[in-house]
Amino acid sequence: MSSETARKTWRTAEPIHGFIYFLPEAAAAYEALGPIGPRTGYFASRAAPMGAVSTEVVVSTFYNFNPALVRDSMKGAWDVATPAKWSTTRLSAVDAGLNRGWAGAVDTPEIRELAGLLRAAAEVACESPEGRPLFAGHASLGWPDAPHLVLWHAQSLLREFRGDGHIAALVTENIGGLEALVTHAGAGDVTAKVLASSRAWPENEWNGAVESLRSRGICDAEGNLTAQGRAQRDRIEQRTDELATAPYLALGEERCERVRVLARPLSRMIVDSGMIGFR
Repeated sequence: MSSETARKTWRTAEPIHGFIYFLPEAAAAYEALGPIGPRTGYFASRAAPMGAVSTEVVVSTFYNFNPALVRDSMKGAWDVATPAKWSTTRLSAVDAGLNRGWAGAVDTPEIRELAGLLRAAAEVACESPEGRPLFAGHASLGWPDAPHLVLWHAQSLLREFRGDGHIAALVTENIGGLEALVTHAGAGDVTAKVLASSRAWPENEWNGAVESLRSRGICDAEGNLTAQGRAQRDRIEQRTDELATAPYLALGEERCERVRVLARPLSRMIVDSGMIGFR
């Protein structure tokens, strides 16, 4: 199986996981736990499966966010609620969101089949947690019972498995978290303004990263990738794909195609519901 097939399969199902980061029900549920900052719910609920880790561990695993934002957001997070409570609150919000996005049809034959396929892939990923701390935390959680929540948890595991591999690829290429955002913008996929704002990077630090990359021949003074920079970014993306392929290789081509067939309409319903934004 090609790594491109694995990436395509992951991306087709990704809205089934990714909507949680933009869900109003989730924000409301986190706020109901106690006094928190604007981004505490995001960081604490996603980091919670690792346990009551130090803020610096959260900084490390949330690679491209401004560490100042992470530190401010995580102040008192484990006092507001235990990691277990953050995780169960998040899963309850997922339940509400999927019920809304799929108009209550959360236990269909298609959802059950897709949940079974992606769980099989995720369980292969769980055999190799080494060097993937955020994924390993999520892999330590028990599986939910409801089919739609099994589906969400499986896709979440595959997302974190891929994400930790991506960080490894960036570190190997000596690209820091802010520099990763600059190269993302430089490739033309998302604007620098959106990326800097969503990760809370001030203009002077963003410009400093541009200059550092320019001095290494990776981008020009405007932040656009050079030929060298594009070649490096291609290497990073290719390595990320390769590191994330094993779970899909275990499924095989035919079952991966079936995942895409089943996931496509479900993902489209979530996107069309307006629950997905950019963060």
